[in-house]
Amino acid sequence: MPVRVLIYEDNAPLREALSTLVNDADECMLVGAFGDCLRANDQTYQLQPDVVLMDIDLPGRDGIQAVMSLRREFPAVEVLMLTVFDDDDRVFRALCAGASGYLLKQTPPDQLIEAIQSVYAGGAPMSPSIARKVIQTFPSRSTQSADLDQLTGRESQVLHYLAQGMSYKLVAAELGVGIETVRTHIKRIYEKLHVHSVVEAVSKYRT
Repeated sequence: MPVRVLIYEDNAPLREALSTLVNDADECMLVGAFGDCLRANDQTYQLQPDVVLMDIDLPGRDGIQAVMSLRREFPAVEVLMLTVFDDDDRVFRALCAGASGYLLKQTPPDQLIEAIQSVYAGGAPMSPSIARKVIQTFPSRSTQSADLDQLTGRESQVLHYLAQGMSYKLVAAELGVGIETVRTHIKRIYEKLHVHSVVEAVSKYRT
């Protein structure tokens, strides 16, 4: 099944170009494209996307606020930021709000489609310059090891599968449990690792 994609981009020509790109990709299906995210939660409920492409600088409500709200109400929906901003503040506010990836608008079209597929599969695609910023903020290895030691065996399994790029659904199938059980494990992982997103949790696991 193609990945269902919902787009939030206020620049009309770019929004049309992104819509065409998604529509023309066999791996994806466009379910909606809007110039603001004022009704993002309602639209997500109605359109049932798998992945949301979210700009940051949107009229009326910025994309970071929308991400936080979407992640609370729709934890299974992955949000991929697509923006011109690469400053530390916006990058980390977006990731801490729950964004699963962060791309700059200069990303080539084929790489954008690959990123949509990757984030849907549980990956955390980032533009190289953004990934470097994230890596430079990692706490010391000893601190991370202490946090990871607090995880139960099952929580460690869940984190391991997420680090392999598996989606929540695939993790549930691999462990023979329901997806809500996986979400409960992930919530506890967040609490023990002091993180707010899969991106941060996997980053701690991999270092």
